[in-house]
Amino acid sequence: MKKDTKEFDPDRLVLSKKEILEFCDKVLAKWKVEPETNSRNIVAMTTVKTSVFWTDEESLEAIWSEILKWTFELMYKNAIAQTKEENSEWSPVLEKLEKKERSNPFEPDIWY
Repeated sequence: MKKDTKEFDPDRLVLSKKEILEFCDKVLAKWKVEPETNSRNIVAMTTVKTSVFWTDEESLEAIWSEILKWTFELMYKNAIAQTKEENSEWSPVLEKLEKKERSNPFEPDIWY
């Protein structure tokens, strides 16, 4: 959060490029413990790290802020799919929420 504002926005990226690159390094270090198992993941994360390295701070903020927003939507949709797959008792409730979400054309595409 910027010091000159009191508004909290959990979707706004405030991490620096350096911090994102450090995160990529941590993930790579974890996966490199079992390189045969994680070879595709290592290649993909190395690509992500390279793109972060070559992207300017302003673009990183815009891109990663959207990724943060999408993460919440994906988690919600994944929970719905998981309950359907497991035939959970929550499945009908979440299906009703999903139908209600789609029934209002004036709402934004993102659930929250």
